[in-house]
Amino acid sequence: MGVSNNTWRNAVLGALGVSVIWPVVALAEVTASRAPNVVLLLADDLGFADLGAYGSEIQTPNIDRLAASGMRFSNFHVAASCAPTRAMLMTGLDSHTVGVANIPEAIPDEQSHAPAYQGVLDTSVPTIAEMLQAAGYRTMMTGKWHLGLADGERPSQRGFDRALMLADTGADNWRQRSYLPIYAQANWYEDGEPTTLPDDFYSSEYLVDKAIEYIGSDADSQDPFFAYVAFQAVHIPVQAPAAFRDKYLQTYADGWHALRAARSQGLADTGILPSALQGLPMPTTPDWQTLTPEQQAFEARGMAVYAGMVDAMDHHIGRLVDHIDSIGELDNTIFIFLSDNGAEGSLATRPLGNSADAPVAPFRVWMRWAGYNTDGDTLGERDSYHDIGPAWASAAVGPLAWYKFFAGEGGLRVPLVISGSHNGQNIASQTGSVSHALGWATDIVPTVLSLAGVQTSTDFEGKNLAPLLSEDQPQVRGDDEGFGYELGGNKAWFQGDYKLVFNRFGDAPRWQLFNLKADLAETRDLSESESERFDAMRASYDAWAKAHGVLSVAPDYDQRQTVFSKGMRNRPGLLVGLTLVVLVPLLAVFFLVVRWFRRGKLA
Repeated sequence: MGVSNNTWRNAVLGALGVSVIWPVVALAEVTASRAPNVVLLLADDLGFADLGAYGSEIQTPNIDRLAASGMRFSNFHVAASCAPTRAMLMTGLDSHTVGVANIPEAIPDEQSHAPAYQGVLDTSVPTIAEMLQAAGYRTMMTGKWHLGLADGERPSQRGFDRALMLADTGADNWRQRSYLPIYAQANWYEDGEPTTLPDDFYSSEYLVDKAIEYIGSDADSQDPFFAYVAFQAVHIPVQAPAAFRDKYLQTYADGWHALRAARSQGLADTGILPSALQGLPMPTTPDWQTLTPEQQAFEARGMAVYAGMVDAMDHHIGRLVDHIDSIGELDNTIFIFLSDNGAEGSLATRPLGNSADAPVAPFRVWMRWAGYNTDGDTLGERDSYHDIGPAWASAAVGPLAWYKFFAGEGGLRVPLVISGSHNGQNIASQTGSVSHALGWATDIVPTVLSLAGVQTSTDFEGKNLAPLLSEDQPQVRGDDEGFGYELGGNKAWFQGDYKLVFNRFGDAPRWQLFNLKADLAETRDLSESESERFDAMRASYDAWAKAHGVLSVAPDYDQRQTVFSKGMRNRPGLLVGLTLVVLVPLLAVFFLVVRWFRRGKLA
């Protein structure tokens, strides 16, 4: 396989000191015994406090068992949107380095010329699948890819022997159907070719079915496997089988304020946080008591669907673990579970309180045209469309600030569980432990390669987390080592216990400085009281941004609006049709009123 002749990309990578050649990969000499299997499990839009092992009321016994036999991470961060995180998980390099500074649907025209803002994974950079494949691994993936659909960009062409992929930002969980009008269809592919989903499709179940099929039942195979399962749970539309939803119908009647407090206490009770914290009130969270009883009942039922979707994902993860056990491979399999970003706070289906995300008429018309409904009785079931909105999203992350898209901890900090065994030996020396080490999405690739005993010539931007599992080592980064972040104009610099952050909200957005160890909820800005540190971290961020080709966004940039406007620009016929559907009835009413008024005057 050759290397693309990409002058600008080589220049960017070279400036960062990153190898641009395809890596020389080999099994390390120390692995005289068989290399371990690796299963990478990725949830979509899962909140920091959504797992039982992180203090949630949601039942996740299978993930909890992995956590109990491995290590949980309390200070692990990813991008606040899906594709940038996935790019880092596949390469061990920053999302800007590999061309995925944002999802392609949200990149404004004025940024699309830049190397960092292509929205698809640079094909000159090797993926973890290619590295493991070269070392003798069988490689497979099922689920959401969202890193490129064109020839050469699909997972089947990026090192995966077998691949069932969803190319889009998301899709219906019950049918092969788009969840947004920007897509004409849900783009599912198997082994690089368009495929058709079965009639009894439910996303979490089918993705695990396919993973089991790809892994197979040949216990005598001498080749280890790498399985990447990228769930749709709990991305919009929030959907779950009734049996899972109904467990939680009485759970959320007290509202989002009560849940946020309970989640904060749960994080403390499980050792993720040192104590329960009270975060700042979020401006997108209305007072629960201002809702009517009917609104409260609907919102509580919607959160029950969300909990059921997490529960269902966990159930099917249990099936995957059981299969690996049944073929005699459980004692030689490593599991890594995490989310691609924090909880999703968009509100697409209904206005709520003072939320700025009120639905627009064309989207509601499209929903009806596409066969979706928001009926309370069947919420979450086939043909239902639901999103939990910003208030529940704030509760799902406990006391953390903000949620998906924002650079607050609620958007960037996610659960991470690393567990499993290699040749019957548990990889975590202290099972059930919690690491408070600062971690970043680029750390997963070097960690997997280390645990697999695979050596490569690639220079990663991430750190190997494996020493945290097997040694008495509290950190993998020194206090002087930091990393930067930018997505849609929201920015951050992490260094030691401190975080410099810029969120694009409010009338006068500004840089702020927080000590996350002392103030995880980001309530006390230290930019003035620790001005020297603030200035030094600003300089570090600026240097990082320059090296990574970070571009600014227009003051009026809105990620979700850009997604819709770019998407609908690609579907002009649908846009005209939806507009007419909305305007024609309004014009008809207008002319009727005018006619009535004229008749009245003539009379």
